[in-house]
Amino acid sequence: MKTLYIDCFSGISGDMMVGALIDAGASFENIQQELQKLNVQGYQLNKRKVMKEGISSTKFDVLLEEDEHVHEHAGYSHEHSHHHAHDQGHHHHHGTHSHGHGHDHDHHHRSYADILQLIEESELAPGVKERSKQIFAPIAKSEAKIHHMPVESVHFHEVGAIDSIVDIVATAIALEELEIAEVISAPVPLGSGSIRCAHGIYPVPAPATMEMMKNIPIAPTELSYELTTPTGAAIVVSQANTFGSLPAMKVGAIGYGAGTRDIPSRPNVLRVMIGEEVKKKPLA
Repeated sequence: MKTLYIDCFSGISGDMMVGALIDAGASFENIQQELQKLNVQGYQLNKRKVMKEGISSTKFDVLLEEDEHVHEHAGYSHEHSHHHAHDQGHHHHHGTHSHGHGHDHDHHHRSYADILQLIEESELAPGVKERSKQIFAPIAKSEAKIHHMPVESVHFHEVGAIDSIVDIVATAIALEELEIAEVISAPVPLGSGSIRCAHGIYPVPAPATMEMMKNIPIAPTELSYELTTPTGAAIVVSQANTFGSLPAMKVGAIGYGAGTRDIPSRPNVLRVMIGEEVKKKPLA
């Protein structure tokens, strides 16, 4: 049984998670092939090695064909523009917000039901479908509560955009390929400060992120950036079985996923460790 430990000392976002899993051994080519089973077009994937404060890590990007440049998704900024270097290096895929550009309107108005149907009607493996739906669920529930509407009425603008769907489903594909049976996460730093979104100036953590993180161990941080996006929060709360320090385990693979922003004196990376837990033998 393989265990994944999420060491999110600089927060977590969808693109950081995919990059870390690729860095730890998940096949980028397999992710590309499997994503073709989804009825989603208009993007290309890119991965590259970058240095973050001395740590070599994998940067995963979704390149939207309409814009011909990288949407550094899952990062932390609420300005939803394809170029800005969002705070913390991930993008904030947030439901019920406008994406900030007018091209391909359908990308920004998928309902939760639409996304579930998109996943269900695909030829993705059952385990990938299940994990993908698990990750989307807490985002939909948090948005429904914040905006006081039924879950089925939630429309995903950022989260429904191509890059966010790719982040979430790619995470599910990688976790299944790596045969991860258990996920343990460190306490999650959320960040502080404020972000600009379609509704105006919002506090960090954003309302959707904070809602999802109820009853989840949060790590204190003095950084005035958004460290954990709604997509990142959804991955942690839906996939982690427990939270705490690194357990006794034999680590077979380590991966670093890069965020976009460069944070002074701190590597803006997500570290994952994959291995087998060492179980204590009962005393005779």
